[in-house]
Amino acid sequence: MAGTIALPLQQFIASLDNTCLPKILQVCSGVYFQGSIYEISGSEVCFSTGDLIKVIGIELLSVCCEDISNNEKFELPINHTGLFKVVPEEMPYSTIEEMVSLRPVGLESSLPFTFTSHSKMNFGNFTLGAGRALTVLSIERHEGEEDLVRCLVRGQQEASAEVFIPLSSQGEFFECESEECFTLQEIMSSVCLRSRRFRFINTTKCQRPLVLSPIYQVQAIMNMRKNVLKFPSSLEVDVVDVTDLCKDVNFVSPLSLTEVHSQPDESFPAVVEILEGPETRSLFKCSWLPELNQSSHLVFHNTGTSAMILLSSPKSRKVQQYFLVSQQYGGRFRRRPREFNSVYELYVASIQAPGLKVSVTRNSEEVEEEGLPDLSVGEQLEVIRCERMELPCESSKGQKQSVEALLCQRLQEPDDGDDDEEEVKQEEEREEIFLPLYMQGHFVEVLSDNKKYRLRDLGKEFSLPLDVKVVSRDTELETDPLFGFACLRIEGAMLEPTIQASFPQSPDHCFEIPIQWLSMSVSFTKDPLPWPSGQPPKFHVDRVTEVTDTFFYEFRKQGNSGEAPPPRPPKRNLSSSKSSKKPSTTSKKSSKADKTKHRAEKSVPAKELANLTLDSKRRPPAPPPPAILDDQPPPVAPRKQSAIVTTGKALPNTYVEREESKKKEEKRKKKKKVPVCNVTAHVKSDQDYDTVDDSDHDYETVDETLLAVVKKAQEDAVFY
Repeated sequence: MAGTIALPLQQFIASLDNTCLPKILQVCSGVYFQGSIYEISGSEVCFSTGDLIKVIGIELLSVCCEDISNNEKFELPINHTGLFKVVPEEMPYSTIEEMVSLRPVGLESSLPFTFTSHSKMNFGNFTLGAGRALTVLSIERHEGEEDLVRCLVRGQQEASAEVFIPLSSQGEFFECESEECFTLQEIMSSVCLRSRRFRFINTTKCQRPLVLSPIYQVQAIMNMRKNVLKFPSSLEVDVVDVTDLCKDVNFVSPLSLTEVHSQPDESFPAVVEILEGPETRSLFKCSWLPELNQSSHLVFHNTGTSAMILLSSPKSRKVQQYFLVSQQYGGRFRRRPREFNSVYELYVASIQAPGLKVSVTRNSEEVEEEGLPDLSVGEQLEVIRCERMELPCESSKGQKQSVEALLCQRLQEPDDGDDDEEEVKQEEEREEIFLPLYMQGHFVEVLSDNKKYRLRDLGKEFSLPLDVKVVSRDTELETDPLFGFACLRIEGAMLEPTIQASFPQSPDHCFEIPIQWLSMSVSFTKDPLPWPSGQPPKFHVDRVTEVTDTFFYEFRKQGNSGEAPPPRPPKRNLSSSKSSKKPSTTSKKSSKADKTKHRAEKSVPAKELANLTLDSKRRPPAPPPPAILDDQPPPVAPRKQSAIVTTGKALPNTYVEREESKKKEEKRKKKKKVPVCNVTAHVKSDQDYDTVDDSDHDYETVDETLLAVVKKAQEDAVFY
């Protein structure tokens, strides 16, 4: 009888389920390892004779398998995938009714099963010899008549017959091994099965009979301890059930934050004691978290549900920060333009905010084979909708490819003197382009809104995520951690059940504990509140709580809607892509062509200036060596000037052949077109001067600036 019979702890716990808890047990005797103290998971568990234990929960951990032939034990996890067969009992059954009633599971689900009789059985004119196997097919019950068992008997040459045997038949009946198999989960969920012996059906494992016993993790509290105990049910302790006798014993009731939140409003405010603090690796980075230690006290003021916003700092910062902000935050925000690094990001943002306008922040060259258009810095685009576009290149199967693309309009820059006609003209000149969703690009949102918003208004008027900046701080906070960031991103909004709490030494400084993100156990105490009766102080609630990146990732994981990843670029057909590398014949509007031409003229220097400019980072190639004649030695390149400088310098030829004015002008043009690097210095001898008629020549003065440029070009070219 309960309360009078001592049972081993494991046997008693195995007979329980969570529906009959809590149960109060009293330790009466047992074998204690390491004295009377168990150290389990870093906490000491001390059981002495007479201790009261209040079991508040059990959880199945594993199964203990004991080999009854040698008393060896080993454990298997509850999710073990192996199968087991029931080992027939060695003791005979005295009646068929006893054998049927002790089947491992319900009779209907355990049929058919086979048994044998060690003695002859007579049924009217029919006699069944000893040792014959009978298979029970069903139970025949008729009102006013004796219950019968319908059995199948197999004879010689596969002959079979059915016989009806009364349940009250006596003799020595032995159960035969059944072909039915069970998993550990099925065995542990049936009280009848747990009382049987089993063996593995896998021949490579132990074939000897095993006794299977469940091992639970027991959660309990003791009247002399305040924290929750967790210990395995396999402790060798004998206990007695004293639940009915100890109803008035005062046990400390540990409550989780969720259970505290469900308490009636009349329970608050109250002083509570922390029985089990939060985990070391917490999701919060706030000032009050390190003070939530075991045995510390808190004042719980009230419970409720708070609307909160999750903010993140820019990714460009060295350490990215995240903040959980109450919508009661008193600062003011101004919208900031969002940045997008792909067309797919534009597509996602345009679904949430139709009519999105962006400006291109990085040039992008046209790739006709992949359908990528030409984009220039400063161009403004308005997103229209998502459509399918056909690519000029063919797939490997020779078929035309179509991809999803974003239809956008290029917005023309307004002129200074716009009028109605100019606006109509600009509307007509808007160019539509397709941006494939797989295209990489750099865009920034175009905003015309300069209004200040409260945090709760931003969530109502705009879709998230949203980039903002705090332009006026919350004056009720001593230090506003959000003020000073150049940009913050609103990642999402949430409704969180919270408990408003404070420490007894500063009861007016309150903070909100999100109970779904913080796990700890507390107990209500009878300590007085830390203020005069009926005179609560004016409370100031922290509205900004810094959280870790783990909190952010868990939040994103919960809000994951299963969106498809960005599309991949189409596969190119190499043969067609090679043949398609031709000048683009796509006709563009004249305004676009003029704009591109103007950029090219502005960015590319003139050819003459390019030839005269010899930059150290990008030098032109050296001129080819002059043709070498057979009767002349190869020319020697002039050396760079050293510390010893000779007085003789090579001068360019200053004689120019006098011809008619037309020929002279042509030679001047040719001289200007000769590259500087091909000009060589030459000194004529006296003979050369004598052979030239003075009447046919004229002297011209060469500009000294040009001489200096020529000399420097020669030296740089030789040095190169």
